Amino acid sequence: MVMSSEVFESRQDEFRTLCDDLRSKINNQLVRLTGEPRKRMLREIDRCIEEGTLMVQELEDEVKKAPPTYRSQMFSQIRQHKRELEQMNKDSKRAAAGQTDSRPNTIAFGVADEFEVTEDVQRARLMAGSDTLSRASASIARSHVVALETEQVGQETMDELGQQREALTRTRDRLVETHQNLSKSRKILNNMARRVMTNKMVLVVIIIIELAILAGVIYWKFIS
Repeated sequence: MVMSSEVFESRQDEFRTLCDDLRSKINNQLVRLTGEPRKRMLREIDRCIEEGTLMVQELEDEVKKAPPTYRSQMFSQIRQHKRELEQMNKDSKRAAAGQTDSRPNTIAFGVADEFEVTEDVQRARLMAGSDTLSRASASIARSHVVALETEQVGQETMDELGQQREALTRTRDRLVETHQNLSKSRKILNNMARRVMTNKMVLVVIIIIELAILAGVIYWKFIS
């Protein structure tokens, strides 16, 4: 999970860098170009938009790996990225439709170009503000995702520690039971040893008594 959010964040940073580059090309560089350089810039813009579309698809793939609780927020960010791409695509199409091989040198067209540049600058500022807000929302969403993933890791660690504690408790109980069994076995062996010694002593006494009786009988019959 953690890895998924890190990849998502990395892809978003790459996408934002691409969008900043696109805005600069559309709003600042393109309006100053004419002729073949302008056409090359339009082709470069189209290539960047295609690359941005692929990045959005990669972001969608990463969101599917995120926790379900935060997928809606992350999909909302992706929809915002799509709208940004669509807007920049429209701006580039309008610029392509209105391109000319040479810029008019009349004052009227110069004034019109100046107003167009001013409008583009204002649009760029609005897009920059929107992008800043989107980044703040994305940062909050990422913080939530990281917090959730950290909580999940902590819960898994606690569960694992609980299982290890239960295993240690069972092992301790088995050791106590084994110790008790050994104590009982030792007592039984001690009792058996005492009984063997008692039996030996009784047997020795009996033998001594029998020998004494035998000696008395011999003395009475043959000596007295």
